[in-house]
Amino acid sequence: MKRQWLRVLTFSAFGVLCFSSISCKGDKQNTTVKTSPISFKNEGELRIKKATTDSIITTLDIEIADDDYSTQTGLMYRKSMEDHQGMLFIFPDSDYRSFYMKNTEISLDIIYISEDKQIVSIQKNAKPLDETSLPSEAPTKFVLEVNAGLSDVWNLEKGDTIEFTTN
Repeated sequence: MKRQWLRVLTFSAFGVLCFSSISCKGDKQNTTVKTSPISFKNEGELRIKKATTDSIITTLDIEIADDDYSTQTGLMYRKSMEDHQGMLFIFPDSDYRSFYMKNTEISLDIIYISEDKQIVSIQKNAKPLDETSLPSEAPTKFVLEVNAGLSDVWNLEKGDTIEFTTN
């Protein structure tokens, strides 16, 4: 009697395995992942001023990156950004910084800014998806990312300053 039950259980288990493998092979799995575009969050306004004249060069809407997640993610996975927009990274301390373009799909100018809000260096035309290190030339507390080429359009120089307000 025990052998008969063992045969029935074995045959049943085999049948279940065969049926499940046949039914799975016929199903097409959808591997498409749908993602929503990441939209710009206007969290403040930033003005860049010419050091020599104190005149306003430009005014930008800014998105703020000031925690671990937002400073590590930055503008990754974004498809575009308007010329009147930028991302301002605010760090808790002043130190040498280095950025890279991993998972960043738009070309950027990376503007390094000291604790006293003076531009200390600029990495121009950072290439999308490039993991090359793009370091600052001096300690920075702030980093501003804008579309590539804008630092030349605005004729930015070391010593030019920023001021910003948050919403």
